[in-house]
Amino acid sequence: MVGSLLASSKPYVILARRVYTWFSPPEVAEALVTYGGRVVYAGSRERALRVGRELDAEVLDLGDSVVIPGLIDPHVHLESLGLSLNSLDLREVSSIEELKEVLRRAAGSGTGWIFGRGWDQERFKEGRCPTRWDVDEAVGRRPAVLVRVCGHMALLSTAAAEELDIERRVGDRAIRDSSGTFTGLVVEEGVGEVMREFWRRVDDPTLSKYLLDAVSAAARYGITTLGVAGTSLRVLSALSKLASGGSLPLRVRLYLDREAFDKVVEASLAGPIEVGNLRVVGVKLFADGSLGARTAYLSEPYEDEPGARGVKLADREVVARYARLAEELGYQVAVHAIGDAALDEVIAGLAGCRGRHRVEHLSVVRDDQLEALGKLGVAGVVQPHFIVTDWWVVRRVGARRARWVYRFRTLSRYVQLALSTDAPVEPVDPWENIYAAVTRGASEGVELSRYTKGEELTVAEALHYYTYGSAYALREEGRLGSLRPGYLADFAVLDRDPLEVGVDELRRVRVLGVYVGGVRVL
Repeated sequence: MVGSLLASSKPYVILARRVYTWFSPPEVAEALVTYGGRVVYAGSRERALRVGRELDAEVLDLGDSVVIPGLIDPHVHLESLGLSLNSLDLREVSSIEELKEVLRRAAGSGTGWIFGRGWDQERFKEGRCPTRWDVDEAVGRRPAVLVRVCGHMALLSTAAAEELDIERRVGDRAIRDSSGTFTGLVVEEGVGEVMREFWRRVDDPTLSKYLLDAVSAAARYGITTLGVAGTSLRVLSALSKLASGGSLPLRVRLYLDREAFDKVVEASLAGPIEVGNLRVVGVKLFADGSLGARTAYLSEPYEDEPGARGVKLADREVVARYARLAEELGYQVAVHAIGDAALDEVIAGLAGCRGRHRVEHLSVVRDDQLEALGKLGVAGVVQPHFIVTDWWVVRRVGARRARWVYRFRTLSRYVQLALSTDAPVEPVDPWENIYAAVTRGASEGVELSRYTKGEELTVAEALHYYTYGSAYALREEGRLGSLRPGYLADFAVLDRDPLEVGVDELRRVRVLGVYVGGVRVL
């Protein structure tokens, strides 16, 4: 982050080769005039300069660059993203032996806990999940926690499991082998319990550093607003201190976890709660797990594990109760639903609700669920890069159900789509995400692309869902997501026009500057 170039209270004329004020369909201007942190004019260069003279505005000429509305990622895990930026990145590990080697190097430098994230057993040539014995071989008695790429499964070394007493504490969320011995793997609530204990060992200054590292990483890609999907009162407190001190450069919207939101309800704190750039807007619920961990709740068994249908984490009664509580206090519910059976529970739970709520992921959606979703009036927050990461998904659900998976164009006819990354589950880079939305992994040979032809988005559509669509999901579509007059002056400056370049070049878009409320933050 760098210091402010513009003061939001002053008027400015911003000139560029092209200014996109809207993407559906694309609306183009030559210049913007901002005043008081908002756009007051968007149009021709000549008229902008005339308006600027009337306001005694300063001129900022951005030359041949392109300006777009600031991108909005409405579903990230901020503290986990910051932690992952300061930990072992296991995304590219392709075997258990390679994992051991990475861990040996980590164990040889420093002491204390080892944390890593991103392993995926589907990439491993051994064809199995690693175990605590594999980790022990590399790290000895060092405590280690290794979270799977999806975040719904984690692996602990024996020392970590013993120190946390995790086998006893998580019950049936601890995975055992055929002899009944704990393997070191935990799923769903077990992961949550592990991470709660892990975070207790992270001091407050380190937590604040991780949060700012995550915000800085997002800003580098042109993101101006982040929605944090399910977090604790401790993170809320840390972010509040940063925001009140003027140290939070991006807009951050918080969805609390159930435990934290229960405290808000007990105190009858009406929402949204706002401190500077920080706003508490709702609660995050989990209706199921992930396809990668086979904990997503399906209406029929997994194709590659016929004895399993996944895990139901919240039923319709829970969803309905939290939606009612949220509406009474002015908040919003965001419900994680990856499997179609989980979505059945969410649809039933939200039926009859008055407020606008969100459904996260919508990974497997049957035809008969589409109309019901449309009637709810929800925002659908989806993650296109899952298509590339979940290259094995046809094997999981089978060819018959494959057409129900990540069906974004079909969904867009029934719900307002918003694009997100779920970082650190996927890279926070929106340009990789847009590339995945447009290509659906065809260039990478992803099998799903053959079963879901016609579900591709155009670049303009993807950008619309990353701006206005995401603002809609946050219930801020009148303030964010556009550079039309009256909107907040949140924008990104690019080195090239994403609507003019080839598809492969989308991943090479470079962000030259980021402005929030007319103030330069990058």
